[in-house]
Amino acid sequence: MNKINVIIMGAAGRDFHNFNVVYRDNPLYNIIAFTATQIPNIEGRKYPSLLSGNAYPSGIPIYPETELKGLIKKHGVKQVVFSYSDVSFTYIMSKAAELNSAGADFVTLGTNQTMLKSSKPMISVVASRTGAGKSQTSRKVVEILQKLGKKTVSIRHPMPYGDLVRQKVQRFAKLSDLKKYDCTIEEMEEYEPHIARGNVIYAGVDYEAILCEAEKESRYHHLGWR
Repeated sequence: MNKINVIIMGAAGRDFHNFNVVYRDNPLYNIIAFTATQIPNIEGRKYPSLLSGNAYPSGIPIYPETELKGLIKKHGVKQVVFSYSDVSFTYIMSKAAELNSAGADFVTLGTNQTMLKSSKPMISVVASRTGAGKSQTSRKVVEILQKLGKKTVSIRHPMPYGDLVRQKVQRFAKLSDLKKYDCTIEEMEEYEPHIARGNVIYAGVDYEAILCEAEKESRYHHLGWR
């Protein structure tokens, strides 16, 4: 049976997660590419082979979203998977119509396929858009749990601006870790307030691996996702 050619639309976050948990090592699908928007300077790079699995020895290319319709035609793409946020319903459905007209099915993945099951209690801090206050709320949740005598570990969505292999699992517990992972100013703004409070925070690309490491050192943790 021929594999289904797929492109994942993303912003260097949820797209990588969806690939990791649904498509990596899945014999039914062939991931042609990721497309990127929102995150600067991600297009033109690759999701590396060390993260993408045996089926992609050369890694998976990342193209700007503006090239999506051309990629569908060039590679006979059957499905395009929408995998980013901070956009309106109108925006999403206009993309669906555009890609349907190009001949591809427009797909959004459900929770049963993409959520990770934790062995520890978890509190999720989410919002419909950037800037709503997830970071501040997350730190307050940690403070409350610690006052109750609980050990906590925080997990934050990735900001994969650098080496994706090195960013597979990142653990921040001291200020020197910010230099260790070559953090940008934006990343420092998120991680440093946790470190200053004596908290541990994880981030990175492979959330299954991150969750496994976080569970080893915590009784309670919370997951922030954009």
